[in-house]
Amino acid sequence: MSTPAHEPRRAVDPTRESFKALFERAPAQGPVQMLNLLAFRDTAEGGGRTGRQAYAAYSKAVEPLLAAVGGRVLWVADAHHAFIAPPGETWDEVLLVEYPSRDAFVAMVQSPAYQAVVHHRSAALRDARLIVTARHPA
Repeated sequence: MSTPAHEPRRAVDPTRESFKALFERAPAQGPVQMLNLLAFRDTAEGGGRTGRQAYAAYSKAVEPLLAAVGGRVLWVADAHHAFIAPPGETWDEVLLVEYPSRDAFVAMVQSPAYQAVVHHRSAALRDARLIVTARHPA
């Protein structure tokens, strides 16, 4: 079933195709930054907490995993308004995370420790975008 043109597409978890494209398109060397656009569920899947609370649990659990691969959060901000976006597309938070390399990111998300906590992220989000970026040389 396809999404009508006036409804935004929902995406939360990566697909096999998105991993394949990551290796085809993201630079193999040097740091990468992951721009996260996050839209929280009112109530996280599984109930008992808000989407924002579930994402906070995910963030706290990921902190040591991120540090272990040499990553760091560059900034976090509340999103107030999608000034240029498809109708109905809204975000609650924007997050920029830097990894020393594409492979460091992949190592983290494929680790057993990450796999044990990623359910908090999936439960928290009604929609998300994760955009791989690399800074232009100075």
